[in-house]
Amino acid sequence: MKINKIFNYIFILGGLALAFSSCDPQVLDGPQLGPKPSADQLSFTIAQGADEFHPVITNTSSITGIAKWDFGNGNKGTGESVTPYYPLSGKYTVTLTLYTSGGSASVTKEYSQDATDYSYFQDPAIIALSGGVDNLNGKTWVADSLAQAHYGVGPAGSDGTSWWSAAPMDKSGFGAYDDELNLKLNGFVATYTNHGKSFVKSFQSGVSFYSNPVDAGGDLTVDYTPGPGSWSVSSENGKQYLILSGPTPIFPTFDVGAVDGKYEILSISENKLDLVATGADGSAWHYQLIPKGYVKPTVKWDLSVAAGADANTFDISLANVQVPSGISISQVTYDFGDGTDPVSVTDYHQALSHVYMRQGTYQVTATLEANEQQVKTTSVVVAQNSPDYVPFQPNVMVMYNDFSEVQMEPVLGQDCSVEVVANPSKIYPNKSAYVAHFSNKAQQYANAYMQLPAGYRFDLRTVHTFSLMVYGKAGDVVLLKLENSDLAGNAWTTGVQAATYTIKQDNTWEPVIFDFTGAGTAQGQTADVTTDPTFSNDYYNVVRIMLNSDTNNSADDFYFDELQGPSVEGIKSAQF
Repeated sequence: MKINKIFNYIFILGGLALAFSSCDPQVLDGPQLGPKPSADQLSFTIAQGADEFHPVITNTSSITGIAKWDFGNGNKGTGESVTPYYPLSGKYTVTLTLYTSGGSASVTKEYSQDATDYSYFQDPAIIALSGGVDNLNGKTWVADSLAQAHYGVGPAGSDGTSWWSAAPMDKSGFGAYDDELNLKLNGFVATYTNHGKSFVKSFQSGVSFYSNPVDAGGDLTVDYTPGPGSWSVSSENGKQYLILSGPTPIFPTFDVGAVDGKYEILSISENKLDLVATGADGSAWHYQLIPKGYVKPTVKWDLSVAAGADANTFDISLANVQVPSGISISQVTYDFGDGTDPVSVTDYHQALSHVYMRQGTYQVTATLEANEQQVKTTSVVVAQNSPDYVPFQPNVMVMYNDFSEVQMEPVLGQDCSVEVVANPSKIYPNKSAYVAHFSNKAQQYANAYMQLPAGYRFDLRTVHTFSLMVYGKAGDVVLLKLENSDLAGNAWTTGVQAATYTIKQDNTWEPVIFDFTGAGTAQGQTADVTTDPTFSNDYYNVVRIMLNSDTNNSADDFYFDELQGPSVEGIKSAQF
């Protein structure tokens, strides 16, 4: 090690100890046991571990409960016996908080760490995050706003991209893309700069430091002045985590309420940082960051779609491709947007031909894999059905999804959870084995939705009704509406809803009919969508189910089953 770097390490140790001493409140997320504890019932020991940097801390309290730990170095833990990592010399206040069904109590003990683990400063993650000891001003990270999936969300335990991933510049204008996160090795200082406004999830609206919330495409832009905080890197079970803490919230440009300020490092290099955090809603939230001012070399290309020689045939390929030196294209995947299987090619020069059977507008998507993933889409308008296409549409109601045997398309959740669960009351009038459970954590416009495949639409000309089985709390209000996804964020403007239904009895299955006869669009384009030719056929393709949608910040749940409606021309069967 160079002598000047040794002096740099020694210089930062004093500030570093402060960076590892913050305490955040804990959230009880496990089972609760016993009466309320008192501090005199709590105790713990700190013993020598496998090496001088990993002491073993053991709960020796005389009362049973759930042990939560704050190690005084910015890291936290749960369990009867824990082994924290103290790479830096200094004195640390270790806090044990024991939770029971009756409440909680805390006790502290001072721990002296005599040695410094200088290898900590050589950790590649530490160096990549901060720029290392030679970078006195630290390293500044920003959202990789031009990349697909720079933000994303998925189920707990995932990489946070499967449910939704942000397209390039998807959140422009919401106060996220000019935010900066600076990480200094000197003192392990974290500085979040937001120019007065931050982009946050709506379920974070209650944070006391935020004010003047403004809708940001279903999320919020808030006024906020952050203060400086600290950062550290911890290792658990073979994974590394970036931990951000401070007296005011610090986050990598988008606040999802990351539990304990903890972000798993999925990948890190000099010019790219991928993180995933467990948000306050329990979901996995994804971030992709790059250094401020860094311009990534990227492949330049266009997506070409042209009418082919035969009827309903289109030729699809890449055009105007420019590949920078040192980069190669490994694969291109084409999705034709009509429900057929995507096709992948390793030779990006290869063109594909595709036949569309039904008239309609389809979104063709090309996903290019190189040094990063790039996605481009374009629309294809098919003027008429293929000569080989045979229409099929009985004028009857059909089952869309009964969550047990039949599924035309999945029912998903937007700003809520929709899960297939066992029927809570398997008696008449609903003896289904499985049903859907809708759970909303105070999101006013949370909804369960089913979207038809590309090119398919509801036909309201003959059959005007949809039906549903509901099971919940008496007085809760169920709404069913239709939208056109082609309008994206403005789909509500031509949306239409049937008369709402108020649940009559607690925990009893009730059949509901939603009749769209005489129902007009949200902005009055028509007074009756079932008779207006613009809206009655080949227009609506999304059905949404909402609960207590007129109630702000209402946390609700209910069960529903047997979603039915007009037959959809061209879809013959729907089996799990």
